[in-house]
Amino acid sequence: MIFDVIIIGGGSAGLMAGIAASETGGRVILVDKGDKLGRKLGISGGGRCNVTNNKELDELIKHIPGNGRFLYSALSHFGNKDIIAFFENLGIALKEEDNGRMFPVTDKAKTVVDALINQVRKQGVAIRVDSPVDKVLYADGSVTGVRLKSGDILSGKNVIIASGGKSVPQTGSTGDGYVWAEQAGHSITELFPTEVPITSNEPFIQSKELQGLSLRDIGLSVWNPKGKKIIEHQGDMLFTHFGISGPAALRCSQFVVKALKQYEAGNIMLTVDLLPDKSVDEVYSETLHLSKTESKKTIKNVLKGYVPERLIPLLLQAAELDEALTYDNIPRQGWMTLAKHIKAFPIRAYGTLSLREAFVTGGGVNLKEIDPKTMESKLMQGLFFCGEILDIHGYTGGYNITAAFSTGYLAGKSAARQL
Repeated sequence: MIFDVIIIGGGSAGLMAGIAASETGGRVILVDKGDKLGRKLGISGGGRCNVTNNKELDELIKHIPGNGRFLYSALSHFGNKDIIAFFENLGIALKEEDNGRMFPVTDKAKTVVDALINQVRKQGVAIRVDSPVDKVLYADGSVTGVRLKSGDILSGKNVIIASGGKSVPQTGSTGDGYVWAEQAGHSITELFPTEVPITSNEPFIQSKELQGLSLRDIGLSVWNPKGKKIIEHQGDMLFTHFGISGPAALRCSQFVVKALKQYEAGNIMLTVDLLPDKSVDEVYSETLHLSKTESKKTIKNVLKGYVPERLIPLLLQAAELDEALTYDNIPRQGWMTLAKHIKAFPIRAYGTLSLREAFVTGGGVNLKEIDPKTMESKLMQGLFFCGEILDIHGYTGGYNITAAFSTGYLAGKSAARQL
């Protein structure tokens, strides 16, 4: 069987590559090892599918800290505004939520997955599910096709690898594509988990006394061993039985992983700013004033409406303040220490959950070996890459899926242009 374009992987990038490659009527086939397409897409955005983010281009790139600048060319061909228009043209109404996140009005990922698969079929793309690829075939510096594990050979001069990374392996992302890339001469930058919960063995984590406590609109900072701030993210956070999770923690996770490796440290300091819109002096003055106006109350009870109640014993302990103290006996230095801890509650992190439990894979096919204007390999003619297999990673919030759709579209268009 001979095809113009063979696409391996039926996720976000692969489906979009199929649509782009088949627009000019070439013979395109999409093969996937699973029993259905779009499995990871179907659980994205909490099952609602955050299809893209509506931020302006430069701001969008900033939210893809893992080599986002490589995407300028792909996004100029098919950016977030194009993605929005694409789905609306398919009859999928979208809505914008906080921080530019775009969702289908139905709030169902199935709406998006079905629309993509229907469009792939409508444009005449052949689909083979339950068809794991054994090997991508190369000869004399060019692609010649793929061999399936069934023994079937699919011949073709253009192969697009859209097989994903190693995160969320239950959806089929088990890293198969890295081997095919290496067989073509490509190097794979070290893989690591990103957008993943952070682990800590602090006593208050081990005791589970904060487990389930959710903090809203806090600032979470990562510090290097020399006391210099690496990154800060504002958002929500959740204490768990193993550490911390929630949007702010997920965004900081890749910086924890990198810092642990860079500094060969056993742990990395994080601090939680419970009131990021106030200064230490404001926190000091406000809490002291509260205590003064309710001078008969113990400081533990005074603080109840100001900071999360379950954190109060730990904050007072850190400031060496007896929770039974009242206003008349407050030591001013101790109160300043309390204010500083409200602004920087320390948590030592020793790692993250594994790559299997991450939302996104960091690392991948080395971008120096990929032409950003086409997504074609610089080492093997007719070989293209798109999606999470590339060394590109962004924050959650529609950024990774934008990278997948954008690189998938460009890879599909570029492969079809070769015909």
